[in-house]
Amino acid sequence: MAWQPSPESLSTLAACLKDSLSGFNTAAQKQAENMLTQAKSSPDINNYLIYLFSSPEPPSGLQWSAEDYFLIRSAAAIMLKNNIKTGSKAIPDSSLALIKMGVPLALQDKRGQIRNYAGNIATEMIRRGGIMSWPELLPELLKMIGNETGQVTEEAQEGAMAAMAKICEDNTKLLERELNGERPLNFILPKLIQATKSPLPKVRAYALTAINVFTPRKSQAMLNSIDDLLQHLFALASDPSNDVRRQVCRAFAQLVESRPDKIQPHLPGLVDYIITQQRSGDEDEDLATDAAEFWLTVGEHEHLWDSLSPYIGKIIPVLLECMVYSSDDIALLGGASDDEDEEDLEKDIKPQFAKKSVGRTANGESSADPAQNGNAYQNLAKMDDDLEEGEIEDFEDGDDANPDERWTLRKCSAAALDVFARDFKDPVFESILPYLTKNLKHDDWPYREAAVLALGAVAEGCMNVVTPHLPELVPYLISLLNDPEPVVRQITCWTLGRYSAWAADLTDPTQKQLYFEPMMEGILTKMLDSNKKVQEAGASAFANLEEKAGKRLEPYSLPIIQQFVRCFKKYKDRNMYILYDCVQTLAEHIGPVLAQPNLVNELMPALIERWTRVSDQSRELFPLLECLSYVAMALNDAFTPYAQPIFVRCVTIIHQNLEASMNLATNPSVDTPDKDFLVTSLDLLSAIIQALDPAKSSKLVQDSQPAFFELLLICMEDPTDEVRQSAYALLGDCAKYVFEQLQPSLPSIFAILMKQLDLDGVLDEDIDSGFGVVNNACWSAGEIAIRHKSNMAPYVPELFRRFIDIIRNPGIPKGVTENAAIALGRLGLGNGELLATDLAEYADDFLDSMDEVDPSDEKATAFRGFTAVVQRNPMAMEKSLLHFFTAIARYRDLKLRSETKSGLHEDFQKIISTYRQIIPQFDQFLSQLQPQDQQTLRTTYAF
Repeated sequence: MAWQPSPESLSTLAACLKDSLSGFNTAAQKQAENMLTQAKSSPDINNYLIYLFSSPEPPSGLQWSAEDYFLIRSAAAIMLKNNIKTGSKAIPDSSLALIKMGVPLALQDKRGQIRNYAGNIATEMIRRGGIMSWPELLPELLKMIGNETGQVTEEAQEGAMAAMAKICEDNTKLLERELNGERPLNFILPKLIQATKSPLPKVRAYALTAINVFTPRKSQAMLNSIDDLLQHLFALASDPSNDVRRQVCRAFAQLVESRPDKIQPHLPGLVDYIITQQRSGDEDEDLATDAAEFWLTVGEHEHLWDSLSPYIGKIIPVLLECMVYSSDDIALLGGASDDEDEEDLEKDIKPQFAKKSVGRTANGESSADPAQNGNAYQNLAKMDDDLEEGEIEDFEDGDDANPDERWTLRKCSAAALDVFARDFKDPVFESILPYLTKNLKHDDWPYREAAVLALGAVAEGCMNVVTPHLPELVPYLISLLNDPEPVVRQITCWTLGRYSAWAADLTDPTQKQLYFEPMMEGILTKMLDSNKKVQEAGASAFANLEEKAGKRLEPYSLPIIQQFVRCFKKYKDRNMYILYDCVQTLAEHIGPVLAQPNLVNELMPALIERWTRVSDQSRELFPLLECLSYVAMALNDAFTPYAQPIFVRCVTIIHQNLEASMNLATNPSVDTPDKDFLVTSLDLLSAIIQALDPAKSSKLVQDSQPAFFELLLICMEDPTDEVRQSAYALLGDCAKYVFEQLQPSLPSIFAILMKQLDLDGVLDEDIDSGFGVVNNACWSAGEIAIRHKSNMAPYVPELFRRFIDIIRNPGIPKGVTENAAIALGRLGLGNGELLATDLAEYADDFLDSMDEVDPSDEKATAFRGFTAVVQRNPMAMEKSLLHFFTAIARYRDLKLRSETKSGLHEDFQKIISTYRQIIPQFDQFLSQLQPQDQQTLRTTYAF
């Protein structure tokens, strides 16, 4: 007998679902959420959810208004999708069968949002179970889209097409892979192209949306269908629907990357078409923005950009037109008031994420992306809130309306002008010069603002041709910092930041006084503007200036820090984030100068005051912890007075986060802990351990409660790549600075580290972040090896195999193979006998990798270990000996005074003497080297 719901249970569930979306009664909402959490354990909960969701009218016995019942269905859909997402394997087959019956019904619903929910559930089913978990779905959707019977309603066609677009977007690789000897996409793509002829504009638009998932990818299906697709795109270029033309513009832009050969012959016609679409900004800004993206992709293409050369005179005026704020934006932004004393609303503060953890490089440096300061084109922080199209969230009409907070036609046009300036250089400046002359001093602020934006946009590409004008332009821009219109002050900060390298590079003291110092002072002053947006732009521009000026800021350190301290007292929460960036960028560039007592006494009380105010749960901790990491590294031992409480708090945050993860494993209803707290705390611990005197660092580690290395071991096995990457960076720093404390934990550490070095554990999807973890694991193993020496013996055989696998794998990034080679070399320190038998097998691999590494202590210790192995088995080097002698001759930094490097010189001397005794015609052997290498060997070593 078919499953039937209990009327009482159905009624209770419907009421809970409705209350769970109630924004008015928080008590009822909380109670409903708790009841729904309990209901999840019921074996047929999903039957009830699909029953409510797929029933277009309230079932018998339920008395709800149309709007309330819509909310109930929406909540049922969201809960059902989340149940599939988190526990699809636990859903009984009988429930899955009901879901598969209900979803196609909901795809035909009159309400568009219900159809969207049905598509979300369908794509989640495929994502979790694969195509074969619901083999009928795709053929059924294609039948509905094609309306082969002529009986399918318009709503059903649109619902099926929207669902197909979602499935394509969420399961791209799955559709391209072979399944039972067929690739699903080979069958689906021609059907999608056919669907672009549908009489329904939404179906045409969704069909193109689905196709555009695959246009950037070079699949066999796309290769087979490209000519057919192009014919359809040209036919759709004049489609009456703006949504369709948006997708046409996107398709052309994506084909620039994947099939430039197909775009090139049509470029003259495409230029005119894209210009027409871009000029539609007044009636549809989204369409115009997608059109403008075409210039960006062509401009950034390594070959195709040059083909635009004849059309630059046509394109640039359109870009300039589109860089003026629209009339709606002018109404929104113009005459902004002084708001420096207004508190920030929580929704105004952009979500913060821990920046990608530093990777340890083969040259002993930490590498991270430099801060991208002052990006006027794209200032977007997107939060993955797990909501998909059609799902309900709290509607707010603030952020999205603000043109500063979203990607706009204006920003896209400015970015395209920037790209063209870098492509075509001087002609671009010459073509915008009349526009600048006319508008830089325009009475209407939107034209003034657009001209300043244009001047900033061409800074990088046209610097040579702009430079003669800068002595006149820079003072004028500095005067615009006092423009009555905050939006003009804002963009002027950014543009001055773009030209700060020119001012910083001035060597003549008079010119520095005329241009660099007023520019620096002007931007610093704007950091305390009466308008918060201008403050933010000033701080962002100053961080940019710090990047460009570097150590040349040292003489001005005190007034800079004094201004930062004023900002700490004045700023509301939102601008505090960019202020941290200013502080850390200064610390990064002036380094030890920051440790001067007068500077420390100014800066640290302000940072510590903020540190004590920010709670352990606040996302502001991420930029604050990162900022403190840079400051600690700059101050070195001068950080000691502040280190202990900061160290203890970081350990506490890590402990709390790990405990929360363990609680989640036993109780899925608790909140998922944010792993960014782990990443930033681990990174700050690394910085403190590096900064302090080793005895003081050791004391902090020793006194840690809970035990420091117990926590580190758990972090080394965390499922999140970024956490493990930071954990292995901390492990390597502990090996360098607190090895005595680390030593007792090494057996447990190596058991975990060996698994991390297994390349099979790096997933396809997470390949980049996975390699970051492997990189730091190699580096930390090498740091342990040079201190643990012969005690490494139990781990040498497996480590050797792991390192060789990494070095020989051509798909692994160069930096990772270099770190693996250095770690392999370092294993030879104290373990020469163990590695000597395999020397002939790995010598060339090691030497090839070392050829790429710059001179450093890391390289020196690796060569010392390798040379120790060679000394144990010199005959094994027969095939690699010339390579080895070349490497010795080209080792350039032996004159640097360091115990490691002078020791390496002695090791090289010994091994040369060994081979002089072994090889009868040694001079004849040497004559096979390049003449300059022979000469270097004879002058550097005793023969």
